[in-house]
Amino acid sequence: MRLLERMRKEWFMIGIVLAIAGAKLEPSIGMNGGPLKPEITVSYIAVATIFFNSGLSLNTEVADSRLHASACVFCGDINQSSWWK
Repeated sequence: MRLLERMRKEWFMIGIVLAIAGAKLEPSIGMNGGPLKPEITVSYIAVATIFFNSGLSLNTEVADSRLHASACVFCGDINQSSWWK
């Protein structure tokens, strides 16, 4: 029972060790052109996931104010870009 409790507590470290061991045993999975397609997953999906995850941890008051400010900047940018056409 203690081993199961310890594994539940250290699940992230165990996952990292297993991922490293898997990469050492079969490196072709993560190579460019391999089944994981790291040229796509790392550059787009991983970055989007990181930003999405950090956005979920924001307080709603902060998120509401930043959303309003970013919408104002976005609309202002579109309006200014149409001036020069």
